[in-house]
Amino acid sequence: MSNHDETAENRLRKELPEEVPAGAAETVAPAVQQEAERAGLTGRQRLVKGLWPPRITRAQLIVAVLLFGLGFGLAVQVASNSDGDSALRGARQEDLVRILDELDDRTQRLEDEKQGLEKQRDELENSSNQAEEARKQTVEKERQLGILAGTVAAQGPGITMTIDDTKGTVEADMLLDAIQELRAAGAEAIQVNGVRVVASTYLTDSGNSVSVDGNKINAPYRFKVIGKPQDLEPALNIPGGVVQTLEKEQATVTIERSDKIVVDALRAAKRPDYARSSSQ
Repeated sequence: MSNHDETAENRLRKELPEEVPAGAAETVAPAVQQEAERAGLTGRQRLVKGLWPPRITRAQLIVAVLLFGLGFGLAVQVASNSDGDSALRGARQEDLVRILDELDDRTQRLEDEKQGLEKQRDELENSSNQAEEARKQTVEKERQLGILAGTVAAQGPGITMTIDDTKGTVEADMLLDAIQELRAAGAEAIQVNGVRVVASTYLTDSGNSVSVDGNKINAPYRFKVIGKPQDLEPALNIPGGVVQTLEKEQATVTIERSDKIVVDALRAAKRPDYARSSSQ
């Protein structure tokens, strides 16, 4: 072959495209086909193709369940409120009045409970003062009961009544009437010839004298009484009363008022055989 023919052949090879290997052609063909198919789809078709089939993660599933539960709860609440409102709208006037009364009663009970709790709080805050006050009241109560029981001495305004029985005609029942009249007039402490008179006191005749709780006393009988003198003396001097009865028996009765009467005869505290405090 001449040089002229080789030059023409080389020029022809440059103008023609290079040969593509067989394997490369097989690889490029599907890609080109997919690109062509994609170019032929619309936007909506590509969106549907991207969403379906769905690819749901575990986190998305949990969020979906929570949202469903929240929505269901809200729906139930709204339905309940609607039912309650419908019931009230359909209620009779007397039923509405009754409901309002019940609400008022409940409000009052809660207010009372609140006040009670506030009072307990204040008492607890002032517990030290309360304890001291309770102790003082206990001591005072014990002193008062001691006066009535005759276990402690007492003093105060009152009267002194002296019965002089020279004939020996005064009997136990006459002295008992005097004690009862003094108690009815407000006597708080009584002493007869050194014997303290208490709730259980009894009087008996003992020959020409009288016994008080088994203690024999002789005339003149001297009563020391603590109470309001303005009430005690008139009670003894009423017509047909103690003084007139004793004077009929030829006894002499004298009554003196005083701003300070001392009753110092004491009685030993006795424990009851059968009676017990009901608070135990």
